[in-house]
Amino acid sequence: MSKLVSKDYADLLAAVKERVRAAQYKALKAVNKQLVGLYWDIGRLIIERQHGASWGKAVVEKLAADLQAEFPGIKGFSAANLWRVRRFYESYAANEKLAPLVREIGWSHNLIILERCKDPLEREFYIRMTKKFGWSKNVLIHQIENQSYQATLLGQTNFDQAVTPAIRGQAKLAVKDEYTFDFLELGAEHSERELERALIARIEDFLRAMGGMFAFIGSQFSMEVEGKEYFIDLLLFHRRLRCLVAIDLKIGEFEPEFVGKMQFYLAALDDLVREPDENPSIGIILCKEKRRTIVEYTLRDARKPIGVATYRTVKRLPKELKGQLPCPAEIAKLLEDAS
Repeated sequence: MSKLVSKDYADLLAAVKERVRAAQYKALKAVNKQLVGLYWDIGRLIIERQHGASWGKAVVEKLAADLQAEFPGIKGFSAANLWRVRRFYESYAANEKLAPLVREIGWSHNLIILERCKDPLEREFYIRMTKKFGWSKNVLIHQIENQSYQATLLGQTNFDQAVTPAIRGQAKLAVKDEYTFDFLELGAEHSERELERALIARIEDFLRAMGGMFAFIGSQFSMEVEGKEYFIDLLLFHRRLRCLVAIDLKIGEFEPEFVGKMQFYLAALDDLVREPDENPSIGIILCKEKRRTIVEYTLRDARKPIGVATYRTVKRLPKELKGQLPCPAEIAKLLEDAS
């Protein structure tokens, strides 16, 4: 082949591969939806028959044995799984909001949420986030273990006044109140530079902890303004929000002056770096500690979209914050707005 033909063939091969992958993804989504629908129907039939007849637990064991004998090459008909199927239907059948949503994610994802989350709003959060951000099973487990539901709802940002309504809900769900970096091997005393280097060394774990929709742009990202060079600790890009995200690392307690510095960074990013089709940049000030009232006062009149969060290297939600979650109606509205 000539070089031209070789290049043409390479383009053809790349295009065909893309189409095949797209078709595979669509087929997999369709299969998952059908499988969840099948299990939903089986769960319904089991419960209806048990309620309408004097059948005990033994019927599930017998049904599993008969189905496995009839369909030996098909997995999912074990007695243990049929009990899960029954519980799955029983848990969601009366919930008009969640009943259709469960069909939008895979069966294995549904099982993880069903078994690890008890509150309906918490389940709704993880179902919607799995669908929206395409979380893998491992990412979903990581998010649940690190209490992303609570950490997200407690988030302190000024997005209500600084972010357009079109992406406000998504932005709120993209910035947590607290991030858990339990993968880091840092001593109790560490510098900001050591924290930055440790995060970069475990960049995949870091991006997963941030929520899974971030891409890494660079560290100590340089911008020149009137001949003076400024550096952003970490610069990310949020694929769903389509915006740059500047992260300022602080190993101490939050101070109000941090917000002025971040507003400068965001103004410079928007003028010098942001592409025309991207949304305005967002800033996250990541501190070791913060006082919530001080953060609230500081963000109240800030014009640029900024969130203030803390980081920990162990998995725990402070007990004093567990009672500060928004009311159920506010949580439901946030989830609806972010759909």
